[in-house]
Amino acid sequence: MIEVIVYGIVLGSIIALGSVGLTLIWGITDLFNCAHGDQITVGAYLALLFGGLFSRIGPLGNPVGPFSFSWGLLISFIPAIVISIGLAVLVDRLVYKRMRRTGAHFITAFIASIGVAWALRGFIYIIWGADFHFYSQGLRGMVFLPAGIKLRVDEIFIMIVAWGAVAAVYLFLGRTKTGKALRALADNPNLASVSGINVERMLIWAWGIAGLLVAVAGILYAIETQLRPEMGWIFLLPLFAAVILGGKGSITGALAGGLVMGLAQQVSTLFLVPTYKPAVAFIIMILVLIFRPKGIFGRRSV
Repeated sequence: MIEVIVYGIVLGSIIALGSVGLTLIWGITDLFNCAHGDQITVGAYLALLFGGLFSRIGPLGNPVGPFSFSWGLLISFIPAIVISIGLAVLVDRLVYKRMRRTGAHFITAFIASIGVAWALRGFIYIIWGADFHFYSQGLRGMVFLPAGIKLRVDEIFIMIVAWGAVAAVYLFLGRTKTGKALRALADNPNLASVSGINVERMLIWAWGIAGLLVAVAGILYAIETQLRPEMGWIFLLPLFAAVILGGKGSITGALAGGLVMGLAQQVSTLFLVPTYKPAVAFIIMILVLIFRPKGIFGRRSV
């Protein structure tokens, strides 16, 4: 039981990381971005691409330390994240910005995001095909904890990176001038605009942060499981559930919601076939919408 809870925290860390970017965009733009999951997939596949390229370059293919973690895979995170940030901003500039200018209804933008999701997935099918893929070299080895708990080294790596990234974003939003402007924009877009905040520039920042987080979440999720074109689309349901559970635009709520979703899904495997884990996320989301539609934290600000 304790081991299952630990595994739930690992999964919850990835869900929390992915849901922070989702709730940030929702809080600022009122867009529930269905392409978020496929952007996660793109980030994971970009790391696969660059990891394969770098692993062929002399020392970049050599393992780091006793756990056989290749420099190639580690360095591939950088271009994957940079391209993911650029892609997120580009999609906003080409699609969502035009819809904002025309005053499109949020349902229209929601449907447009589904179209973006299908386009991104189609791109992945064209380049990599429908087969499953794995990172050729990852963190290998086991760590034995008290109470007989065994964790793979890559799972410890996932938790460290996920919570490090979330903490960095949280500090950025709370301590920097740009971060405070983003929070003000989420609280009241009209008042923020009147106060002299450059809304479009802040939106670029918001989409850039979301692009960074989806790339990291995709890479970590692929390390934990495997890569396939539908991985982000399937992962989108627990992300939505975590955001709804935490409350619109709340980063703290997204973190709490992500942990709850991860724990609930993993603990459910004690009673249900693992195939039914997504159904657990769906049930929790429905219950929250019925009994507390504003979420646990029930606030709009980040």
